[in-house]
Amino acid sequence: MDKAKKNEEVVVSTNMGKKGLTAFSIILILLVIVSAVTWFIPEVTSAKISDIVMAPVNGFVDAVDVCIFVLILGGFLGIVQHTGALEAGIATLVRKLKGNELLIIPVLMFIFSIGGTTYGMLEETVGFYILLAATMVAIGYDTIVGSAIVLLGAGSGVLGSTINPFAVGAAISALPDGIAADQSIILPLGVILWLTAYVISVFFVMRYAKKVKKNKGSTFLSLQERKDMESEFIKKEHANDVKLTKKQKIVLVLFGLTFVVMILGFIPWVDFGIISAEVADAGTHWSAILTGNCFGYFYFLDAATWFLLMAIIIGLVADLGEEGIIKVFMKGVGEIVEVVMIIAIARGISVIMNTTGLGVYIIENAVEALQGTSGYVFAPLDYLLHIFLSVLVPSSSGLANLSTPIVAPVADGIGLNPSVTIMIYVAANGLVNLITPTCGAIMGGLALAKVEYRTWFKWAFKVVLTIGIASMIILTAAMVML
Repeated sequence: MDKAKKNEEVVVSTNMGKKGLTAFSIILILLVIVSAVTWFIPEVTSAKISDIVMAPVNGFVDAVDVCIFVLILGGFLGIVQHTGALEAGIATLVRKLKGNELLIIPVLMFIFSIGGTTYGMLEETVGFYILLAATMVAIGYDTIVGSAIVLLGAGSGVLGSTINPFAVGAAISALPDGIAADQSIILPLGVILWLTAYVISVFFVMRYAKKVKKNKGSTFLSLQERKDMESEFIKKEHANDVKLTKKQKIVLVLFGLTFVVMILGFIPWVDFGIISAEVADAGTHWSAILTGNCFGYFYFLDAATWFLLMAIIIGLVADLGEEGIIKVFMKGVGEIVEVVMIIAIARGISVIMNTTGLGVYIIENAVEALQGTSGYVFAPLDYLLHIFLSVLVPSSSGLANLSTPIVAPVADGIGLNPSVTIMIYVAANGLVNLITPTCGAIMGGLALAKVEYRTWFKWAFKVVLTIGIASMIILTAAMVML
């Protein structure tokens, strides 16, 4: 018995010594590789050493609104966690779900997917990784299940964006004069892509969750990750009969309200005709009272302002006092700084692409090769092109402005539907943002959930490949038929 225990300790120690590259190292290596490519292409501006060195800082500047939002989100979560409301709430939820735990997976994933298809929910999900990781571990699953609910849930919606202003909206705006988008094609095609990706994702997540629940040895987590999961998310001090206090119940209501208002702020109500464009532009709608922007016109700075206000309110409800609120808030900010730095450095790759013109060069040459091809050839090759580009430019709006003005006219010129090319870009970009290390929100969220990137890649690759093949078939059929 002692010998077996000793051998197990040796295995754990060895595994801990073989820890993979950090998110920072992976992104920095990719940044250098992208920069080095520009040195061998005469048609683009070669990246200078100063461009490479400054890329992470310039990435911070480029993503400053997202970084501010995540920092304040960290402070907000710090205050909520300090109250103990989340832990007690999770324990209560687990007790009430006894025997029906698996049902929470498709429900939560569908809710996240709605956020994805309507307003491109991605960076906004960072705060949910900790919450879902803790909840799934408490239920008996692992942190991969929690991460997958958030990432694949929201991601399946983004992949099949219907009215997402940061993907579909950005692409339509980028169309050159003389080419119009057909919403009667974009909306149904988006729904088909969204629901297909959702069903595939739910199947894989539920199957894996059942395996882990039945046999803990089925987890994809390394021994070190399991140790981190236990120390971070398994709260042995909670008894099965834990009860929420009155203040904790109020905190949970305010916590939920905070995210509901954020979501309402991002949904494009103007596109639905619920809020008129004139009222929204003038900032005279009642929902504009807080930031000057009404619901539908919220962006990351608006969301950051809302989270800061709610952090203060929750701190007052919890009787933390002025000094306590500041101290706990800043502690939460400190714990999420790593995520902010990952987002900034990842954005540095896009900065290099724009500075050197590498992205435009790749698109122009690839699209030229597609001239004169049929829909059977154009659609899958265009899809693969945008998968490659999305690794370098994970930003949906950034890629829309980069590729749409070039790809859509070519498709239109050879008799193919430019509206389908919009959904090809949307689906490819959404697929890559389920797994790419250049997406700061993914790397940051996984870091919070204590899941290493290589573990996520190993688990998610089969899911992403299945979704990718299904999406390619749907898009090719659409290009040929429409």
